[in-house]
Amino acid sequence: MAADPSVREPSQIARTPAAEPALSVSGRTACHDDFAALDEAWLRTPPQPCDGFDRCLPWFVHLARTALPADTRLRLWRYRDGAREVLLPMVEPRLGWRSGRRMQALVNYYTALYAPLWRGAVSASALHALCAEWARARPRWDVVDMHPLDPLSADFALLTQALRAAGFLTYRYFRFGNWYLPSPGLSFAAYWAARPSTLRNTHRRKARAYARDGRGRLQIVSGGDALESALDAYTRVYAASWKVPEPYPQFMPGLIRLAARLGWLRLGVAWYDDQPVAAQVWLVTARRAAIYKLAYDERHAGLSAGTLLTAHLMQHVLDVDRVDEVDYLIGDEPYKRDWMSHRRERWGIVAYNARTWRGCLGALRQGLGEWRRRVAPRRDDEPSRPDPGD
Repeated sequence: MAADPSVREPSQIARTPAAEPALSVSGRTACHDDFAALDEAWLRTPPQPCDGFDRCLPWFVHLARTALPADTRLRLWRYRDGAREVLLPMVEPRLGWRSGRRMQALVNYYTALYAPLWRGAVSASALHALCAEWARARPRWDVVDMHPLDPLSADFALLTQALRAAGFLTYRYFRFGNWYLPSPGLSFAAYWAARPSTLRNTHRRKARAYARDGRGRLQIVSGGDALESALDAYTRVYAASWKVPEPYPQFMPGLIRLAARLGWLRLGVAWYDDQPVAAQVWLVTARRAAIYKLAYDERHAGLSAGTLLTAHLMQHVLDVDRVDEVDYLIGDEPYKRDWMSHRRERWGIVAYNARTWRGCLGALRQGLGEWRRRVAPRRDDEPSRPDPGD
């Protein structure tokens, strides 16, 4: 299947919040600094509470508990209108007076996509009410930043309108490419037949050698009694891989256990001579399979166990889980084109407060940077996209 890198350019983008010190309430608007303040309806965690693993409350709770810097404060913004309610998990990092007061989405490099959490119908009025509350906040917010976002989503457009209506100056910026495979009704056999011949030939040759004399085997764990041994195998493989140690060592073990409890987990382990040589964490939510973490032991790179394990997990999510999409998440690495068929982009929104001098200065600098990109000559190999607006 030929790669289709065509991407629709997002039209306009904007988004912002601003918060108040600890808990402020104005009408149906509230800002909490702890997830424990949410009511029981928000804290319940059914197996499929959202359309993606990183767009549901359990994800945000886990991220805040295991990967939130000590000098960062939660800002959980809610707006309720009858049965309709929206929650925007945000944070306030302590950056010092020179950087001003800043609020940003509760995300980091573990996050592939951010979006508001809705209960009931999506409501433009709810976002307008939140943005109006942010505009009234004291002390003033200078900058609000949200990423990575889907620039083609309804939330994206609604947030843009609400932020601008509240008086924020907003800009969009490119974050990363995202390769994915639309797969409704797609069998693994049909999928595999469309892969590049070099990939299929490599897999066939390596699979024969891997299974010879029963030395190699592939395992997929979703939970149960095998969970802890598979988690230990993942940890060992990651430690022996090329990857740098996790800055938040409790995040991945906790996520794997959380995903097992909620039915999301597909933890693949490649064993050779009863030793783990490759491991992958896939998460399946709402008929979407996300390829979240990959690692292999560099001492056994010649086995191509990672390739074998990816194909094994792909067969499982297509033929057993019958997902409608497989998502390679973050980045434009060339090898992803062999496994996926389509590309889209994730963008960010940075919003400046025109009521503060730091906000005005940030908007001026951002505007000048974009003007330079439009008028300056560009090399043929230079991408025509904005830089992150930090």
